[in-house]
Amino acid sequence: MFKSIPLNKLVYSKKNVRKHSDPAADAELKADIKARGLLQNLVVRSIASGKFEVDAGGRRLKALKALAKEKAIKKTEPVICLVKNGENNEILEISLSENFQRAPLNPADEAEAFQSIIDAGSDVEGVAKRYGKTVRFVEGRLRLAGLAPAVFGALASSEITLDLAKAYGATANVERQTQVFEEVSGAYYQVTPDSIRRMMLEASVTAKDPRAVLVGHDAYIEAGGAIERELFDDDESESWVNVALLERLATEKMEWRADEMKDEQGLAWVRPTLDCYVSHELVEGLSKLPVEFESLSDEAVARLSELEIQYDAQAAILENEETSEEDTIAAENRLVGIEKEMRELNERQPVLADDLRAEAGAFLILSREGVPTLVPQYYSEKSAAGADDEGIELVDDGKKVPRRRAALSKRLVDELAMQRRDILALHVASDPTLALDFAIFTLADADGHDWNAKEATTLRGPVAHGPASDFEAADAPATAALAELRSSLDESWKAAECQVERFELFRALDDEARSAWLGHVIARTLVASLNIEGERRVPLHDHLGNKLDIDMAAWWRPTAVNYFDRVTKPKILSNFETVGGQELSNRYAASKKADLAATAERVFSGNFIAEAEVKARAAQWTPEAMQFAQTVESDTQEEPVQESEEIADQAA
Repeated sequence: MFKSIPLNKLVYSKKNVRKHSDPAADAELKADIKARGLLQNLVVRSIASGKFEVDAGGRRLKALKALAKEKAIKKTEPVICLVKNGENNEILEISLSENFQRAPLNPADEAEAFQSIIDAGSDVEGVAKRYGKTVRFVEGRLRLAGLAPAVFGALASSEITLDLAKAYGATANVERQTQVFEEVSGAYYQVTPDSIRRMMLEASVTAKDPRAVLVGHDAYIEAGGAIERELFDDDESESWVNVALLERLATEKMEWRADEMKDEQGLAWVRPTLDCYVSHELVEGLSKLPVEFESLSDEAVARLSELEIQYDAQAAILENEETSEEDTIAAENRLVGIEKEMRELNERQPVLADDLRAEAGAFLILSREGVPTLVPQYYSEKSAAGADDEGIELVDDGKKVPRRRAALSKRLVDELAMQRRDILALHVASDPTLALDFAIFTLADADGHDWNAKEATTLRGPVAHGPASDFEAADAPATAALAELRSSLDESWKAAECQVERFELFRALDDEARSAWLGHVIARTLVASLNIEGERRVPLHDHLGNKLDIDMAAWWRPTAVNYFDRVTKPKILSNFETVGGQELSNRYAASKKADLAATAERVFSGNFIAEAEVKARAAQWTPEAMQFAQTVESDTQEEPVQESEEIADQAA
């Protein structure tokens, strides 16, 4: 029966099946109730103390309570409710059915409704406020109302999606919308919002368009394509006016090339796109497959060594103050070429494991030059359970038949997965110890390359490789200490093959062992930084260095190899002056650069004849770039010296 019940007598029910909601949708509902009142009754059941639990309509009750708190309505506002008393399972069924019976309004219906309200004298801002929508949302629906009748009718009948309808609305030209809609209707190839948008915005294309380059002039003309030329047009600037035809021909050629690439690469599938990138829409529902990067060949390694020698030789020419301007320009140009070749040698292609190739697929894009290009990233269509929706199963007679699709729709599976995720996330967030173990394990276990393990989290902590290729300071104290720390980690948990078993073995380690892993996996993610202006500056690293009170001089000393051979002679003499004054600088001013570098290594190790104070300063000296700059929380602020700028210039 229906009954009018004061708002303050209504309470939430734990039996309401809706446990999660969208804050934006809740705000819209609240605005709607405020403007027009409650349009759908609550379903309640009586409890003790004359109160009623709301089993269906929790969002509406929340909106009413919020309005009462804002004094928009009275706390005792009468609310018409449907009273339904019954067993717990009956109450749950009522709540579930009440939610399932709702169907979202078709965007076309929304567009017509908004347009009618506007035509009646309202404005966009007023409509947005009354319905709890953004002005942009309302304007978007009004643009839909202005679509060509054929397009709008297709949206209303769900023949096309909202995204496709929006693509037709890329231009207000209704005739153009109708023309494109008719051209693609019944097309056998996939029509995407991007392809519609291209055709809407392009009444014609030039011969330089990637699709035109791909199809070719003769094939386009043979298929019935038309070309228009102005007086001064050439072969590249001529206009190809049948864009839909060109799109179809390009799609056919890309599909043909994709089939070829699939066979050549031994992949399960290759899907073409006329875009020069792989859109999110194409990869939705797919999972990325892991890849390794191919190793450098012996020839490439040898060539890189040669290039490094050439680089140092050209750098020495630039460092020499007596080098002529002509030779300086030549050296700079040679350095550009050397750096380009080194980058090309280091650009290694990803390699897919052979056992993954049978299920792997990739995308074929159309480059800006009109060349079909396979993107070196591989995907799998397998579901979370590890099988295709259209996989194969055996029946009694031994014949293989297509497996039926799961009873649950993909949308429902996705929604249930998100709700289950939130439940798990809440409990993980409530157990910091488990959360920390999970984070450490996830980062540490990534080393194992367990391709069969499904991704359980977006948490990543890959090793941060430095900007200089093939460089390792193996003899540096910190590098050696890191290697020793890594070798001391307890790896007993890695023996298990199953990810779940590895996690439980990891949790069984003592606190000290797990803490050691935490330090390791976090430390290896640190990027390379310096105390210089530019992209190498990371203020948080400076802050961490100060917080940890790191004594840089104890861990790093400048040597001829790691520093002095790489800077100019005036720079070294300036360093001498910093620790020993002009006298120390003058003492070695006549030395040749190579001898000076060796001398500097000895001086800054503290192993030279000088006053005790000078030797102490030299033993503690490090370049400004290697020091951790004072941060905003530091007691003192140090002015940066010219040295930082010089090193930055050399690094560039």
